[in-house]
This record gives sequence, structure tokens and C-alpha cells, in this order.
Amino acid sequence: MTTESVPAHHTARTMAVTTAVKTTVHPPRRGVRRPPVPHGTFDAWGAPGLRRHGQLAGLLAADVLAFAVTTALLAPRNWPGPLLALLALVPPALHACRGLYRPALSPSPLFDAPAISGLALLQWLAIAEGFAAYDPRYTAGWRHLVLAVAAQTVLCCAARALVHRVRRWSAQRSPQSVLVVGRTALTQQVTTALYDHPEYGMRPVGHVDIGKAHTVPAPASDPGSPPLLTSIQDVSRAVIQNAVRHAVFTQPPASDVESEALLALFAEHRCALWLVDGGAAVGQTWRRAAGHDHLWGFSVTPLHSGLHRPLARAVKRAIDTLVAALVLVCAAPVLAVCALAVRIADGPGVLFRQERIGLGGRPFTLLKFRTLRPADEQESATRWSIALDRRMSSTGNLLRRTSLDELPQLWNVLRGDMSLVGPRPERPYFVSQFSHTHPGYRDRHRMPVGITGLAQVNGLRGDTSIEERARFDNHYIATWSPWRDVCILARTATALFRLGGS
Repeated sequence: MTTESVPAHHTARTMAVTTAVKTTVHPPRRGVRRPPVPHGTFDAWGAPGLRRHGQLAGLLAADVLAFAVTTALLAPRNWPGPLLALLALVPPALHACRGLYRPALSPSPLFDAPAISGLALLQWLAIAEGFAAYDPRYTAGWRHLVLAVAAQTVLCCAARALVHRVRRWSAQRSPQSVLVVGRTALTQQVTTALYDHPEYGMRPVGHVDIGKAHTVPAPASDPGSPPLLTSIQDVSRAVIQNAVRHAVFTQPPASDVESEALLALFAEHRCALWLVDGGAAVGQTWRRAAGHDHLWGFSVTPLHSGLHRPLARAVKRAIDTLVAALVLVCAAPVLAVCALAVRIADGPGVLFRQERIGLGGRPFTLLKFRTLRPADEQESATRWSIALDRRMSSTGNLLRRTSLDELPQLWNVLRGDMSLVGPRPERPYFVSQFSHTHPGYRDRHRMPVGITGLAQVNGLRGDTSIEERARFDNHYIATWSPWRDVCILARTATALFRLGGS
């Protein structure tokens, strides 16, 4: 028997398949297989189509509608209407920066109400001050502002509650297949909770046990449990045949070859990844203060959720484009001076081009000011550091110490090859080496590479620990926000004055 067509009744252990997994692969159902995406690009919203984009669109519409109704009822009558219409985009932007569009299994507008209220207060104060500065006739009283903040908060929470109710109704009518990963004591409890509460819209179709080490002894197999999948091939069949859209981990993914292959498989099929915390480690639960989301009482957080939301990607790309264009224009005289200095000191060939690995493992050509002419292409591709090379001129040394040699990479940012902030790109030769010797290094490529990053502002540049760099890079990806990018850029700007280049 295959893992297909498993009913989801309200009984705790109802399953309609045996634990044997057939060794042949049946042709996938129509519309099941989707185009693969580059390795490491996770989509935290899960399945494509109406449910994923519909919920996001519903939340956006709820926020815009709340602002529009509040403006129509409570904004001063002399405020210009067309400008207020444009300002309707402000609430979604603020909510996106605050993370109010992140995926959740148990979303609650009441828990989001303090954040929504605070952002509404900030928004209306800024709007009122802006109008008053433009024309004193547009000055608004405190009564208008207080009522506007209260009304927008109430309307926004009510509209969001309606969106979440519709989502739960839709999920219950059309549940999506889910794999429960792990063989801990928590695995069966999570499976039972998903069966007993169809409002989550998840239908367990298999247990995945790829790794060999477990911190908790595996429970005995239940005759009514989903089939146990013990190889990547079995998991691949289950994902294709059942159109799996979610993977619920009952223990953190290990840093081994099998776990990396499993994550890559889920990434290829754009499965949403969730990590459930059974609450055994109270200290870890408190440190993971990422929100109030839960799966029937079990704390749950999305895995790899830093930048894998469509709105977040759009915000980051917009910031990159605007800032890179502005800096290129303002720094044009500096670029010209650097280019002239390199031409006079080291001869023709001002720019240095080198192949690097970017998002999803795709190669691109990185630009820098040339500080040292390599002996040949082999040296350029495989030599790790040239910081102490005596062939480097004083001009090249100055450019490297001040990081001015990195300025041409702003063009890479405009082209979309790179971001302002992200993991630093490396050459293919070293990417291959480090991916085999340092767990987690390959995961860095699930985000656009950057000119600077969290590892670099913490002093990890040049000839420093690759393992520590990968750790900082993956932490940055998992906790990304626009404000974090601003902080890293500010720290990078201050570091330039310390001549800390390599």
C-alpha cells in the first residue's frame, strides 16, 4: 500500500493504511508536482495558490480597509483625500516590518493587538505631524488622534479575525497532507492532535525517521499509525503521491547528510516547515520568545522563516535597490578617485571580476577594485587569502583596509546578484570544500548574499573561522528583519573608520 488517501477522522488514532511502503513510485496526481525551486529556498507560507496567497491578501486587505474606514470616519475633513489614499499603504508596510504577516498555525488578533495599536499610534502621530508641518491649517487635535488609533486597532483586529476564521473553515474543508518528522515521544501526540483538530487543515500521511540518534526512546509502533518512512526515497514517494505541503518536526533537524537531504527535498517541493516544542525544556521555551503560536498547546515556530515570505523579499529588494542607487550616485567621486589610483599604481584593468556563488547556489560575477593581479586563474579561484601578499601595492593595501575595494559590488546589488546585507559570497572551489567540512555552510545560500553581514560586523572576516561565520549567517537568516539590516549597515559604516578590512 502507498501512503495515499489517508482519512482524517476525529478519533485519536484512526488511519487507513498499513505501515508498509511500496517500493514502486506511482505517477503523481494531476497538478501535484510543481516546478522545483533552487536548493535552500524555503517558502514559509506552505502550499501555493489560493490558500497561501489568499490569506496574505486577506490580511493586507484587512489592514488597508481598517485604515480606510478610520480615515473616512475620524480624519479631519480638511485633510487632502488623495494623499490619505496613498497613505493607506503605510499600515501594511509597518505591519510587515513588525512581522504581523508571518505564517502561524494558531493566529490570534488579540495577541497582535498591542503591536497593532502601537504601530497605529506611531502612524497617526507621523501623519498628523507631517500635515501640520506642511500647512498649519491641517493641524489635528488629540481627540482625533486617540479616536483614530482606537478605531483602527479595533477594526484591524476584527477584520483579521474574520480572515483567520475563513482560513480555518477552508482548511477544515480541504486539509493538506503533512509529514511528522521524528520518532520521539512527542511524535504520536502531535499526530493525534492533528487528527482530533481538523481546523489546522493538516492530514498526517506519514512519520519520517531518517536519522539514527534520538534523545528520547522511540515509542512502540501503533497498528493505526501512519506509515514509517526511513529513507529519502520513501519520503520522496510520499511527498509526490500525497502532495505533501507541510513537515512538522518534533525535534530540531540534525546537522548530518541525511537531514540536509531531507531539508533539500522539502525545499524542492516548497513544503512549510514547523518545529514543535513539547515543553520539556522550559529554558529553551522561554528563550524561543518568537511569538504565541501553538499547535493544540505545543509551542510551534516556523523553520527557516527569516526571509522566505513574499512580502519580506519584496521589502528587502526595494531597500537594496533604493540604497544602492543612492550610494552609487553620492559615491561617484570616490569611485572615480579609487579607479584612477588603481590605474596609476597598478596599470590597466581597474576592475577585478571573479565567479562567486549566490542565492540557491547560482554563480554570478562579482566586481571589485583590483588590489592584486593574480598570477593565473587557478590562483584567483583557489587561493584563500592575499592579505599579506608582498605583491600588493600601497594603493591596493589602502583600498582593502578601508573596504573601498568593495564599492563596485553596489552594481551587483542593483543587478540583483547580491543584497546589501547577507552572507558573504564565496568562490565555487571553497563552497564545495566548506559544504563538506562545516555543517550548515550550504544553508547560507537560502538567502541572497551580501556586501556585509552579521558575521562581518562581529569581526569574522578574512582568515577567520568558517564554522563561526556559517553560524552567524544562519542565525541572521533565521531572524531577519528590515531593522536588523539597518543595524548591520550602521555597524558596517562605523567599522570603516577603524580600518578593519582584510
